[in-house]
Amino acid sequence: MTFSSLLNSAEAYFNDALPFVIYRAPNATEVNGLFQNDDTVYNTVDFSDSGFVFAPFDATEKSILIPFNDSEFYTVPVEYAEVSLNMTISDTTTLEDKQGHINRVEKAIEAMNMDAFQKVVISRREKVNAKSANFISIFKRLLNNYKTAYVYCWYHPKIGMWLGATPETLLKTEGNRFKTMSLAGTQKYEGTENVEWQAKEKEEQQIVTQFITSSLEAVSNNLKVSPLQTIRAGGVLHLKTEISGSSNSRFLDLHSVINALHPTPAVCGYPKLVAKHFILENENYNRQFYAGFLGELNRQEKTNRNPKLRNVENSAYGTVKTISNLYVNLRCVQLKEDEGFIYVGGGITTSSNAELEWEETINKSKTIKNSL
Repeated sequence: MTFSSLLNSAEAYFNDALPFVIYRAPNATEVNGLFQNDDTVYNTVDFSDSGFVFAPFDATEKSILIPFNDSEFYTVPVEYAEVSLNMTISDTTTLEDKQGHINRVEKAIEAMNMDAFQKVVISRREKVNAKSANFISIFKRLLNNYKTAYVYCWYHPKIGMWLGATPETLLKTEGNRFKTMSLAGTQKYEGTENVEWQAKEKEEQQIVTQFITSSLEAVSNNLKVSPLQTIRAGGVLHLKTEISGSSNSRFLDLHSVINALHPTPAVCGYPKLVAKHFILENENYNRQFYAGFLGELNRQEKTNRNPKLRNVENSAYGTVKTISNLYVNLRCVQLKEDEGFIYVGGGITTSSNAELEWEETINKSKTIKNSL
């Protein structure tokens, strides 16, 4: 199968109302496709299943699974080609949208000043015209524009279509080893990654890092934390810290790790339960799968032994390892017939400026807007 035929298969499955997902890992040279054989809605509860998981922000709601054993899986080299971009990005928000978001941010700051919580992520949903949008063209643009992001197009006829280019890893596992990241703090990219970060962004990042490390201490006693670094994600910059380790036991309890991490303070807040309650009570819309997570769950990957080994008989055998690659669903759009819904948000602390927080969501929305 070629890249073009993979995209043709996605279009055919969409026309036949069958579930599929096509996706590319950050900096990868290949695109994967998983095409389900029927339109059954499969769920995973304890994350012991094998397939592509699409999980909501609210962990009390069901996670959707496209299972590997009931689907056709393909991997093809990605072909990058020039695809026209939306160079004139229009602002589709209204003064009412802006004021509503600012009011929610100010309400959050007021709650934090009363010691209700330390951080909360306030998001919004922006409606855009998608009448002439073609999901294949959008996917190609996302591939071209965001090579360092996890790019995907996910569809289920009974749930809907989502596309995105997310910069944030939730969890990567291989056997009993794992990696995750703390990603927070945002400023507009102005041609360089050598920038100064303000106290608000550093505080926000530190809250996320502390939450993740403390959450994983019960799983691993050999955590490694990388130095703080600045990364680019489209038109914005973030602060990132990488965290890795291995399970204290022979087998990693994936269910426990996911429940400990999701949702992280980078998309929810801290303390998690209090911040989540504030979000559900005040955002005035359902995030659905925005700020949830997605990716390969318990994929079996075979590796062949080194053919240069002297023992030719042993070299004929390979090993099978179990891997999971999960990403936070950020910078995403939900397509509904002639309408699109872009989801964006930002972390709020007591140092936040409500007007600047609004501008941050405008900058983040351009990741998707220039690909529509």
